[in-house]
Amino acid sequence: MPVLTDIPVWLLFLGVFILGLIFGSFFNVLIWRLPREENPWKGRSQCPSCKKTLSWHENIPVLSFLLLKARCASCKGPISWRYPLVELGTGFLFVGLLFYFGPTFQAVRYSVFCSLLMVISLIDLQHRIIPDELSLGGIVIGFLFSFGGSDLTWIDSLLGIGIGGGSFLLVAWLYQRFSGQEGLGGGDIKLLAMIGAWLGFQSILSVILISSALGSLMGLFLLLSRRGGLKSAIPFGPFLAAAAVICVFFGNVLYGWLYQTAV
Repeated sequence: MPVLTDIPVWLLFLGVFILGLIFGSFFNVLIWRLPREENPWKGRSQCPSCKKTLSWHENIPVLSFLLLKARCASCKGPISWRYPLVELGTGFLFVGLLFYFGPTFQAVRYSVFCSLLMVISLIDLQHRIIPDELSLGGIVIGFLFSFGGSDLTWIDSLLGIGIGGGSFLLVAWLYQRFSGQEGLGGGDIKLLAMIGAWLGFQSILSVILISSALGSLMGLFLLLSRRGGLKSAIPFGPFLAAAAVICVFFGNVLYGWLYQTAV
């Protein structure tokens, strides 16, 4: 039986890209159904406008969107550009991780992790919620992956869960205590705990610093563009997710820089 190293490089990358498109199609189901508390495993996809059940040829990732010209075949209602963008984004994400880590366990592990972060971010942006199915489930999956022979030990993962969730829980408690208002939501606390489960406790400081910087830049942009005031509510989950992805690719450099700065 051939091993991965016997497969031509272009064929391996093509196969991973197609796999990403397929998974991206399922992620669109999660993004649509989880916030509505619908079972993502039950029933075939439907048109959001007319509720017509989609046939198999209307469910081909990206291709169906192009052939249907972004319109439902039945009611001619518009199909969101989010669908092909998520599918293509997942495909390129998988390819990028394969290119960076090679055909290794790390590439598989981080593909699962970054996929969770992408789904969480899009749900949080649209609905301002982070489903427990993703955050709490992600904590369990991330911890189990630490037993798979990666560079992250189960102790690092367990400490990441405790320090990640505990640090944000403390910040949220202090903010509410002294301001009388809720700052961080429970979803953000669970999300940072999930990130700690996948990246270990060493990543927590980097994730907090990067996400805070990204959030501040976005807040400044909204303020200057007059699209929001100082009281505008911006979901923090996507910034945490973006910071975690940055740590996946550049974590060693960031950890080294923070260590040198500290000492």
